[in-house]
Amino acid sequence: MNQEKDIDNKDNGFSAVHRMFNNRSARKFLLALRFPLAIGVLVLMSMNIDPNYFWPGLIVTAIGEFIQVWCFSALKKKKILAVKGLYVLVRNPMYLGRYLILFGFFLLLGQKSLWLLIVFTAVYYFYMVNRVKREEAVLIEIFGESYKQYCKDVNRFFPSFKNVDWKSLPYFRKELFFRNNAHWNMLGTILCYVFFYYMTFIKQ
Repeated sequence: MNQEKDIDNKDNGFSAVHRMFNNRSARKFLLALRFPLAIGVLVLMSMNIDPNYFWPGLIVTAIGEFIQVWCFSALKKKKILAVKGLYVLVRNPMYLGRYLILFGFFLLLGQKSLWLLIVFTAVYYFYMVNRVKREEAVLIEIFGESYKQYCKDVNRFFPSFKNVDWKSLPYFRKELFFRNNAHWNMLGTILCYVFFYYMTFIKQ
């Protein structure tokens, strides 16, 4: 569809892994457990944070949160094709932002998190690739040729800086910010770091 390798048609020998990430029953099961699992992970992390990595982790997470909030503020789901804001540079900026948010969380564990970060990156790659593939099929049905042309002009994951409509990059709509619950998303991230700060610097 553009200069990127077409990962839709090339599984690079990981077809079984892709099938696992597209298993509907497994996805429903994990979706139902996402909140208790997240709480459990956060509690375990809070007891193993390396104070020297608190601020680097916070900075990485903040960058990811900024990207995600910017995306929320330019996205009217399934109503208008998102081609403004960060969507002028890359088709799926929200997934990149989410990756940085979680990467920052795991970075808090310090040097002992090296293998965890590698495993997380691999798992997130397969999650992102397969979820985006499913979403693109839906967007083609909704927006047709407009979305196909957008795919030709803008890369899936790696920002493209050719023929960019720079005037559309600062696009931000307050009503979309609240409609997409960006404020709750921000609050949740802030509360996590307040909790981490308390466990790391105050409770000790």
